[in-house]
Amino acid sequence: MGHGLFEKQIGNPQAVEGWRRMTEATKPDRGRLRIDEEECKGCGLCIEACPPKVIALSERMNHYGYRTALYAGSGCTGCGICFLVCPEPGAITVLRLVSPSATRVAEGAAA
Repeated sequence: MGHGLFEKQIGNPQAVEGWRRMTEATKPDRGRLRIDEEECKGCGLCIEACPPKVIALSERMNHYGYRTALYAGSGCTGCGICFLVCPEPGAITVLRLVSPSATRVAEGAAA
C-alpha cells in the first residue's frame, strides 16, 4: 500500500532536485558545539542523534585511545539533542547563538 504523493515525489527528478536545493541552501548557524576531546569516549550517540548531521568521528585519538566526536564547524541548529544523548557529563556543550535582531527586541523590552 503506497502513499501516492510521496511515491510520486520520490520518483520525480524535479522534486528531488528541489529538495536538494532546499536542504543545501546556506542557513545561518543557530548554535555552536564544543566537544571536550578528553571527555568524549567516541560512542557515536551524538553522531546518530544530530538532525543536521554536523558531527562525525575524528581520525585522531585522545589520550584514552578513543576516536572522539568532531564538530564540522558550521550547520549546528542549537537543538541540544547531542548533549541530551551523550552519556559523558561535560563532553558536549551546546551554545545557542542569539541573532542581532532578537538582541535588539530584548533590549527594547527591557527599557
